[in-house]
Amino acid sequence: MKKVVISGTGLFTPAQSISNDELVAAFNAWVELFNAEHAEEIERGEVEAKLESSSAFIEKASGIKSRFVMDKAGILDPQRMKPNIPERSNDEWGVLCEMAVAAAKEALERSCRTTADIDGVIVACSNLQRAYPAIAIEVQTALGIEGFAYDMNVACSSATFGIQAAVSAIQTGQARSILMVNPEICTGHLNFRDRDSHFIFGDACTAVILEDADQASAKHQWEVLGTKLFTQFSNSIRNNFGYLNRCAEEGIGAEDKLFVQEGRKVFREVCPKVASLIAEHLESLQIDVQDVQRFWLHQANLNMNLLITRKLLGRDATSAEAPVILDTYANTSSAGSVIALHLHQDDLDSGALGVLSSFGAGYSIGSVVLRKV
Repeated sequence: MKKVVISGTGLFTPAQSISNDELVAAFNAWVELFNAEHAEEIERGEVEAKLESSSAFIEKASGIKSRFVMDKAGILDPQRMKPNIPERSNDEWGVLCEMAVAAAKEALERSCRTTADIDGVIVACSNLQRAYPAIAIEVQTALGIEGFAYDMNVACSSATFGIQAAVSAIQTGQARSILMVNPEICTGHLNFRDRDSHFIFGDACTAVILEDADQASAKHQWEVLGTKLFTQFSNSIRNNFGYLNRCAEEGIGAEDKLFVQEGRKVFREVCPKVASLIAEHLESLQIDVQDVQRFWLHQANLNMNLLITRKLLGRDATSAEAPVILDTYANTSSAGSVIALHLHQDDLDSGALGVLSSFGAGYSIGSVVLRKV
């Protein structure tokens, strides 16, 4: 069977960033407005008063200190509290396409490839800009790539599932090289008026070039030793926005049309599953977990990652073993683990072993075991 390598990674980071203090100031200003507007109902017990947030609460709960966003002003406006991203005409490249192209160009440069070397494009992310035509085909056209392209969505696990799909396409001879991109505007589906989750997400886009090892020539190669995927249905993380909303009497105004989760339940149920899947995956490849030098985990919550690596290693992982990027990027859904890989890979020597893992809504879990060439 053909060996497949990751020969390049790329990252698009928005120009704007929001600190916890800035986010809290906007949230608390809205709380003050809400409580004043509903003072009589609150007094009568008909409406529950909103509670203020704090930077200390956010950092303790998640490890997040700031996040990059596509639009800062709209999010921090207490009267709006959502990004302002105007619609574009059908003749313009979409915003997800532009993000994907930017990340792809860096990945192509690192892989020493041009678009002529790519046979397929996979756009794998949590929320697509539209149903059709596929964002992947738009990206394919914007880059001038011949071949095929398609979209896929496995929420936060989309990148690892996308890598597995790319590996299969290369091993079966459908493609020599695949561009897999993860454009995530997570702030677009976040309820910035929900105290328990208003701080969770940021925006970013990652890109990964996968190709037949026999043709790869880049300096930054990682052989894919194996992939392992898992899904189990759960309502604990959900987003009900979709085209059928317009067919329901209540329209699309309900809060569950945005991101909702039962955070404590997710923590309790997901962490053991992730640790078990990674351990089983490594065992199947006859790799001792203690020989893994780096864990590029999904960047959703610092406490989750600490617990997962503790279960795997029997001790606390060092910052070098399990690098953290969510302190500055926050949760960028499918892009998070790839951001960690992109920013924390070049210091490892040839032969080093690493695990790229993502997990989230579904539930879904993906594990990709890599060895540096």
